[in-house]
Amino acid sequence: MEERPEDYAKYWVEQAIKFYKAVGKQVALAEFSNPNGMFIQGEMYIFVLSSTGTMLAHGVNERFVGIDFSDVKDSDGKSFNTEIMAAANSKGSGWVEYKWYHPRRNRVLPKKAYFEKVEDVIVCSAIYLDED
Repeated sequence: MEERPEDYAKYWVEQAIKFYKAVGKQVALAEFSNPNGMFIQGEMYIFVLSSTGTMLAHGVNERFVGIDFSDVKDSDGKSFNTEIMAAANSKGSGWVEYKWYHPRRNRVLPKKAYFEKVEDVIVCSAIYLDED
């Protein structure tokens, strides 16, 4: 079976949850927000939301931590974090597509996030879909 970029986003979240369960919430959230940590690889990183939308960890911008992201919209006005929270709180995991600014390509591209709820947090990772 051929691996898709989406498979890697899901694998990344699964590894982050294993780490979370092994070391506990505080250590895991600190490591997920460490820009030189084990959960940053190229464009892949982990971000963690509370069940109500507060950013608890962010792999590439630690200044986001503590901010309410529940109403953040993508470039089309889609409240993708609201979708993530609703699905995570009802189903436990899932996928959400949205459009986000790609800093190296200097344009908005489609992104797809995989997320899983563990305890009271939602562990997420997303991949840009258009890599040409």
